[in-house]
Amino acid sequence: MTIMKQEKSARTTSILIDIIMDVPFFAMLDARQLGVVANHMNYYEIKKGETLFKEGDPGDSVCFVIRGSLDVFKETSTPGQHVLIATVTKNKSIGEMAVIDEYTRSATVTAHSDAAIVALTKRGFEAILQENPAIGAAILKKIASLVSMNLRRTSSQLADYMPALPIT
Repeated sequence: MTIMKQEKSARTTSILIDIIMDVPFFAMLDARQLGVVANHMNYYEIKKGETLFKEGDPGDSVCFVIRGSLDVFKETSTPGQHVLIATVTKNKSIGEMAVIDEYTRSATVTAHSDAAIVALTKRGFEAILQENPAIGAAILKKIASLVSMNLRRTSSQLADYMPALPIT
């Protein structure tokens, strides 16, 4: 992966603002607030087939796809076997819970194509919460909404695979 320089110049921050202003996740933020968030984000380029993170790795950031797509794989109960559970495309996020909880990654993510992402680390999110609680709360609310939607979708998919149980 290629990473933008960690020490952010005004130009780098400006580029990151331009990038994240097009990501629907951040639609609730104004230009100043986008600047605050951009100061805590990093840009990465990932080559096709490269692994972003593996199931079981420590979870430390939420990632937003800027270009390309990422495949999400989950290990099965058969050792060495995995199944494709999703493909994440432009303007979508992956790993939202990593900025909130202390758990490991629940899936492996690899680049389906050459891709670019921006990432907000847990440490960056915590800094935003400390420095700008209103921005942190807006991000947290958006994360909760995404997690809720994902849980609803997963529950519906699970119901489709379960046999109907008689009501007694």
